[in-house]
Amino acid sequence: MEKTSSSAFQVQNGDSAPAAETPVWNMVVVSALAAGIQFGWALQLSLLTPYVQLLGIPHKYSSLIWLCGPISGMIVQPLVGYYSDNCTSRFGRRRPFIVGGSFLVILAVILIGFAADIGHATGDPLGKESKTRAIVIFIVGFWILDVANNMLQGPCRALLSDLSGGDAGKTRMANTLFSFFMAVGNIGGYSAGAQPSLYKSFPFSLTNACDVYCANLKSCFIISAILLFVTTIVAVTCANEIPYTKKAVEGGGERVPFFGELLGAFRNLPRPMLILLLVTALNWIAWFPFLLYDTDWMAREVFGGEVNDNGLYDKGVRAGALGLMLQSVVLGFMSIAVELLARQLGDVKMLWGGVNFILAIGLASTVAVTKAASHSRRFDVQGHALPPNSSVKAGALAIFCILGIPLAHSVCSSMHLFK
Repeated sequence: MEKTSSSAFQVQNGDSAPAAETPVWNMVVVSALAAGIQFGWALQLSLLTPYVQLLGIPHKYSSLIWLCGPISGMIVQPLVGYYSDNCTSRFGRRRPFIVGGSFLVILAVILIGFAADIGHATGDPLGKESKTRAIVIFIVGFWILDVANNMLQGPCRALLSDLSGGDAGKTRMANTLFSFFMAVGNIGGYSAGAQPSLYKSFPFSLTNACDVYCANLKSCFIISAILLFVTTIVAVTCANEIPYTKKAVEGGGERVPFFGELLGAFRNLPRPMLILLLVTALNWIAWFPFLLYDTDWMAREVFGGEVNDNGLYDKGVRAGALGLMLQSVVLGFMSIAVELLARQLGDVKMLWGGVNFILAIGLASTVAVTKAASHSRRFDVQGHALPPNSSVKAGALAIFCILGIPLAHSVCSSMHLFK
């Protein structure tokens, strides 16, 4: 958690700069970095679980690759937050981590996008056989991407807290801007993932080792790298962060080791906060299977496709990416509506409980849609499954939209931690 009281910019003599000295457009360009981050994250969620299966990783093992996300989030984000709070670089406290994280993200998406080509160049066979070298390159890139995303997001949010200068109005504006650009990045990433012929804009992406699905994924990640590079350059250039002195960072007191500080925070938490954290953890246990397998669920259970089939699986993945895009639209609107509802109801606990029930209903509805798709499955004369009827597809897309409501509440809750 960032400490707003110590996050304000400082003028040369070490005093905090007034919040009024930070132009609103500065907050806008820093918030726009969220679009670059989230564009790549949207591609990761929508396309990579299907892609690992195309490389030859069995479906039942694909979730193990995603372990890096929660592990790095649990370790990297607190560490980066601690060291960025205490950073005395002449470039500022946040910008070195933002630049470093962006560089690693770009490196990671290049490794992921070109994994099949690099694997083939180093000895992988063509065709549908398992591609061992490509899998290794992909996993390395994937884990770098998760670590880099966690390294990047915390300092970006903290820089917005710095720009707010402790002003409540500017803090709310920063939260709203960050949520808005997250939604923009999500919509852009999921829209790109839903395009069947994006690779035609990058003709070099289609190779002997990289088929149309792979070429589309590669093209999406090229766009992601360019977008992140541009938004990072603009953000770190426009945010005139003034370095902190060591004395200003440490506040003249004795420093507490990072893990001691973390354990001390848990030890001093009141019981209601511990219960809240426990329920939040259970929420994410429910969320993660859907987030990791949503496009795969659409492709397998709703469309009835299989990896490397006649193209039905790929159509299902693109339909899932469309559902995620619609979910992001709902997320964008609900990010604003959640704040208004909280003020109208005057009871945050009621709102929080309500969205948890919506999450439960939405996830349970996937079972009903799966059974409806199975019962209404149609086949051609050769025995190949055909796309689902419009009512089944509409029901599946409706689930994505409904789940945008609790997801918006989760995003807003996490943003409020940085107030």
